Amino acid sequence: MRSTSDVPITTAAELAYCPFPLTADEHRLGLGSSRIRTALGAVAVRHGRAGGPVATILLHGAAGSWTTWTPMIRAADEVANTSISDLIIPDLPGWGATPLPDDAGAETIETLAAAVAEIARALGYQRWRVVGHSLGGFVALELAASYPTQTSQVGLVSATTYSVIDSVRHPLARFGVLPGFTALLGVMRVLARVGGGHGFVMALHCLGLMRALVTPLFDRVGRIDASIVDALAAEARPRSFALAADRAAHYDADRSWARIVCPVRSVHGARDVFVTGGDDMRMAAVIADFGGTVLAGAGHFAHVERPLETLQAVCRPEPR
Repeated sequence: MRSTSDVPITTAAELAYCPFPLTADEHRLGLGSSRIRTALGAVAVRHGRAGGPVATILLHGAAGSWTTWTPMIRAADEVANTSISDLIIPDLPGWGATPLPDDAGAETIETLAAAVAEIARALGYQRWRVVGHSLGGFVALELAASYPTQTSQVGLVSATTYSVIDSVRHPLARFGVLPGFTALLGVMRVLARVGGGHGFVMALHCLGLMRALVTPLFDRVGRIDASIVDALAAEARPRSFALAADRAAHYDADRSWARIVCPVRSVHGARDVFVTGGDDMRMAAVIADFGGTVLAGAGHFAHVERPLETLQAVCRPEPR
């Protein structure tokens, strides 16, 4: 992925809020699709634009799929005039077109990262740069920790890290840190226990209530495209969400992330309800080469709300 630092700042400033809808048309973006076997089962993957030895892996967050990255890809192609090459964009297990493993207990942050490495190798890559959103940022950091010589850089977009870990472990004592996340997790756990949670969310969407429900996640919810609301409704999977939170609670972040040797660049919106400034400070204390950016005019989906600025914040030239 080439740096976009040569793009005039006026280009980013003039780009409208949430400028592109989500698209599921991989062919329009020059991508193909495959199902690749991993230790966690078959994973649906979009990939393509081969041109070099280093893959660019994009990892979506909870309640997401590969389509969440399409605005940033289009911003690179159509505004920055630089393509993101050698793309690998999986639907992580439990999301999109990839089911949870038969043994859901086998899926941890570590095994998710190992599955991503399996996918990259199956597609012919031995090195990669990785960008992760929300839960995907968590997995991206583990990928860099577990495969330090293969990972050249990490980009984090609203990565859910220390504050989420603390909130899951101590929901009452730490409620004031991320009240929106803690309340959402409680609802998701209830829906996961009673079953049918996804159908309930889709019913709310059919009633036209979904946009109001996702208001805290965006800086200007009234201006996001309908495709984004549709995708959030489709991917609201209570069991997968609750399992992802439980995995975070059992993860030793300090021990793992101290092993990261590549550059890590983080960005999150100024109105991100799932990330705090303290997360950046704690990562900077553990990760040797860490830099963080806070984007005005963005919430938890900076890569959708401000895709070009996000691209500029998390992407560095590949070292020669």
